[in-house]
Amino acid sequence: MNQVRRFLRYTAIVSAIVVLTSYAPGATHPGLGPAEETEFHTYLKVMTAAQARAYLAKANAAVRTAYLRTRGLVQRFEALDSQDREAILTGRQPRVGMSAEALRFLWGEPEYTTGLPAQSAHWYYRGSSFTLADRGNDSGSMLTDVYLTDGRVAGWVYVPRSTSQ
Repeated sequence: MNQVRRFLRYTAIVSAIVVLTSYAPGATHPGLGPAEETEFHTYLKVMTAAQARAYLAKANAAVRTAYLRTRGLVQRFEALDSQDREAILTGRQPRVGMSAEALRFLWGEPEYTTGLPAQSAHWYYRGSSFTLADRGNDSGSMLTDVYLTDGRVAGWVYVPRSTSQ
């Protein structure tokens, strides 16, 4: 049973690395100008891999932006408060008071969670703030524990990843 879990964990990690490195924000995506690279990076962490591929396959900027809107991603971003949107566009780290939804745009889905975000929760990400904004979860030796209260970031701390995790 442990071997199956270990295999599934490694398969998930390798899959995530393949997906995230193929859509790295620093990479050149044929047909995307600088503004579109920024748009793609803004929404990438809340897109599925299929949505990212579909976005990149669209013919031009207007069609790509329309695609984001039909998927509800633009509306989710616009619903964030202005400080959260600014932190996502310019930041690498969350800010205290940032909503859980904004944290998803910034770092993606956590590797795992405990508690309830609307009350008190810990969201665990693999990596440090220096890599999470670019790639999302990775297989590094750092674990970032983000503490949320009432659906907002209260703080975060870096902890070494144990071999049992």
